[in-house]
Amino acid sequence: MIPRTLETKLRELAGYYPAVLVTGPRQSGKTTLCQMAYPDRRYVSLEALDIRDFARSDPRGFLAEYADGAIIDEIQHVPELFNYLQSDIDTRPDPGRFILTGSQHFGLSQSIAQSLAGRCGILVLLPPSLEELRSFSTAPANLFPLLWQGAYPRIYDRDIPAHQWLADYTATYVQRDVRQVINVSDLQTFTGFLKLCAGRTAQEINLSALGNDAGVSYNTVRSWLSVLETSYIIHRLPAWHTNIRKQVVKAPKLHFFDSGLACYLLGIREPEQLRLHPLRGAIFESWVISEIYKAGVHSGVQPSLFHYREARGLEIDLLIEQGQELATVEIKSGATTTADFFKNLKRFSDRMKSAGKTRRIRSHVVYGGDESQQRSDAQVLSWRHARRVVVGESPGKME
Repeated sequence: MIPRTLETKLRELAGYYPAVLVTGPRQSGKTTLCQMAYPDRRYVSLEALDIRDFARSDPRGFLAEYADGAIIDEIQHVPELFNYLQSDIDTRPDPGRFILTGSQHFGLSQSIAQSLAGRCGILVLLPPSLEELRSFSTAPANLFPLLWQGAYPRIYDRDIPAHQWLADYTATYVQRDVRQVINVSDLQTFTGFLKLCAGRTAQEINLSALGNDAGVSYNTVRSWLSVLETSYIIHRLPAWHTNIRKQVVKAPKLHFFDSGLACYLLGIREPEQLRLHPLRGAIFESWVISEIYKAGVHSGVQPSLFHYREARGLEIDLLIEQGQELATVEIKSGATTTADFFKNLKRFSDRMKSAGKTRRIRSHVVYGGDESQQRSDAQVLSWRHARRVVVGESPGKME
C-alpha cells in the first residue's frame, strides 16, 4: 500500500456529503485507498455473488446491516441500490456514512444524478502518478522501463512481470467487463479494435478510418470508443478553438491513460524495443498528458485539457485552461532540447497577440531528458517533473 494523493480530497468530501463515490478503472487502487482512509469502517464487496444477491433481493435489509455506515465496494453490480440509499440517507444524513466504489463508470453517473444528486461527492482514482509510484521500491528510475511497465499498482506491489499482468488484465477486461455492457458477439474483433486504438494513441480520431480498419460500422466504433472511455482505458482530448484562426481542426485526439497497457497491446515486449519504436513519441505524449490529467483529478479537480491544430501547420500538443491563464505544452520524447521544440509555442503566442487576445500564456516543453530549466521562450521540464505544468512551480523549486 502506498499513500494516494486523492485521500485528502476523499476525507474532505466525506466531511460534507453522506456518501462519496470513488470511481475509476479496475485495479487502480480504489478499495485500498478507501480502507486506508477508513481502516475502522465496515467493508462489504458486491463482487461476491451471495452478497450481491442479498443487496438486490432485500436492499432495505442489506442497508440495515450497515446502518452505521460502510465501505460498499463495486456498487455498479447493484445499481438499483442507489434508490434505497437515497431514502436511507435522507432519514440519516450523517456526513461520510457511506464510502462507495465502482470499477466501471457505466451507468453510475446516471444513477447518482437520479437518486443521490446533492447527497454524494464523486471522485476519480486512476493508476498512480509518477510521484505516487516512487513510493514503491520497485518503481523504475528510468523513462522507458517506466513507460513500458505503466502504472497499475499491482505490478509493483506484488512484483508481477508487467507483460504477464497486463495480458491477464486485458483478457479480464474484454471477456468480463465489456460483455457486461455491450453485446459483443465476436470478442476477437473487439480485441483487434482495442489494439488498433493503441496504435492511434496521441492521434486525432477518425471514426470512418478506424471502422474500416476494424471491419465494423461507424456506429459500432462510436459505441466501442464510449465503452473504452467510460471504463477509463482511453480519454478523448478535445480540440481547443477560438476565433484566432478560421482553419482550425476540431477533431479530438485519442489518448491511452496507461502507457504500459498501450505497449502491451502494440506487442512491445521490452523497454529497449520501445526506445526504438516508431510510436515512442506518441506513447510518451499520452503518458505526459495522463500525468497532467492525474494531477488534476487526484486533487478533486476536472482539468480543462485540449489540443490545438490548424489545417496548415501550427500544432500544440496540449493546452490547459486555468482561469485567465492558458498553459501551452509541447511534448517531445527526445532527451536533448533543440530550437525546434520552441517554434510552435512562439507561433501560437504570436497568433494570440495578433488576434487581440489578452490571456496570459505560460509556455512549456516536456521532454525525455533529465534537466529542467527556465528559458526565455518557455519553461523546459524533464519528464520527471511533467505534472509541474499544472502546479506551476519553477525549476528552482523542483526536487
